[in-house]
Amino acid sequence: MTASEPLVSIITPTFNRERTITQAVESVLAQSYPNWELIIVDDGSQDGTHEKLAGYLDDPRIQYHFQENQGQSIARNLALHYARGELVCFLDSDDLWVPEKLERQVALMEAHPDVDVLHSDEIMIDEQGRELSRKNMRRYSGRIARQMLVDNSVSINTVMARRKCFDAMGGFSGRYGVADDYDIWLRFSARFRFLYVSEYWGYYRMMADQISSDKKRRFAANEAIIRDFIEEYGSTLEPGDIRWGLARFCCRKARHFASVGDSATAWSAITQALRYAPLDSVVWRAVYRVILPRRGVNQN
Repeated sequence: MTASEPLVSIITPTFNRERTITQAVESVLAQSYPNWELIIVDDGSQDGTHEKLAGYLDDPRIQYHFQENQGQSIARNLALHYARGELVCFLDSDDLWVPEKLERQVALMEAHPDVDVLHSDEIMIDEQGRELSRKNMRRYSGRIARQMLVDNSVSINTVMARRKCFDAMGGFSGRYGVADDYDIWLRFSARFRFLYVSEYWGYYRMMADQISSDKKRRFAANEAIIRDFIEEYGSTLEPGDIRWGLARFCCRKARHFASVGDSATAWSAITQALRYAPLDSVVWRAVYRVILPRRGVNQN
């Protein structure tokens, strides 16, 4: 390992992804940056995942570990335990990277020693790998805790983070059952500096059985994550920033549930938003959307 080629640890948890796991691995093998290790943790797969991976395990850069099913966060933490790199990336077993991702990120990390976490946009693809969209949410650079209270704007499959972040603040909590990547980036945002790069570094595969597709469960988990974050790290933000973020989170929730016809949940959320920021024009625009919802339109 040289100073100009630091080791990058790539963490891939997987569970019953025999259809896509080899494509994920191939996208790592196709990287233009050579100094990486890929740590795959199989979270109790019962399909042919191991058989699909067998042909890759002669490569000394690729590790395979099996655990009884304990969840994605436990799998990622096990991989972090084995990781030797000073830079850490995550690639889910149904997603892909562009070939220059690692090379571009390592160069940026060296050019910006004050940056701790890099992230970018991603291309949405379907289960067959066909492109669906390049439209991404708004993402942010710098000290982004205020914006992160509104929504998780960091795509885990595009991240490169310094190992010191995990050493200082720990790994994935696994407390919420969903959205644990939101929890870790929100915690990191209390202490570390982020850099968003307006490039496409990854492909995000839309799958019918993804945990994140359950919007009601996701909103509940996000609320718990935000509540716990404010309790532990709220002192790192101004009270006005907390109210600003919470109001906008409630507006997101209200617009979504109004769009799917759950008016009771929508009105409860917009009432909370009004308590946090009664004079905010964003809140009043959300009130309008609760009264006249755009049915069937994704409000996230």
